[in-house]
Amino acid sequence: MPTRPWVMAQRWHDLLFAHWPLPAEVVSALLPSGLTLDTYEGEAWLGVVPFRMSHVRPRYVTAVPWLSHFPELNVRTYVRVGDKPGVFFFSLDAGNPVAVFLARTFFHLPYFRARMDMSTQPGGRTIHYRSLRTHGDAFPARFEGSYGPIGETQQVTPGSFEYWLIERYALYSADRRGRIYRGEIQHQPWPIQAAEAEISLNSLVQAAGLRLPDIPPLLHFAHRLDVVAWAIQPVL
Repeated sequence: MPTRPWVMAQRWHDLLFAHWPLPAEVVSALLPSGLTLDTYEGEAWLGVVPFRMSHVRPRYVTAVPWLSHFPELNVRTYVRVGDKPGVFFFSLDAGNPVAVFLARTFFHLPYFRARMDMSTQPGGRTIHYRSLRTHGDAFPARFEGSYGPIGETQQVTPGSFEYWLIERYALYSADRRGRIYRGEIQHQPWPIQAAEAEISLNSLVQAAGLRLPDIPPLLHFAHRLDVVAWAIQPVL
């Protein structure tokens, strides 16, 4: 963990991790200069992750419902700078325009405004999720699907493929001049379950300039995770 104080707290709920393998050279070509694609057995992996946020707040500030609670949906891959692995986001759609503005301004992250709806079926195991990107100057993108857990909760084993995919404690972003930044995050190990999903519409990946293979995704679910984050720092 960094020795300086964290600056932001968040709570993440009802996450679906949907992952597909992609050719490393295809994904690497879309990364900012200075980031090295992190591969597993020679393949890149692309994740589509719908979830909702709550209790988003700066340090020493109380969460405000109209600002601190909203759905989010990201498209991500895995990178490293030196020996520090992390996540790189091709896009992050969010249902809160203030959060989008702040994240784009202070974290150099590709957030986009979206009209989003997330509901839970009676019984609490199936989540229905819809997102329509409304950001004026962005490539159109939509997502519709349902998902939920089907297995017991467990922590992933260090050294396993699932650990490589999910246990990431840094994000990387780039500003308009191409300068690379790293943001550190910290949380307890992910409580992961096997998942099932029916994704009826997903143009987010095409909006990022990629195409998914015609195979089922690898699916995982997480019910809740509390996270703290540090201010981004330039690394390149």
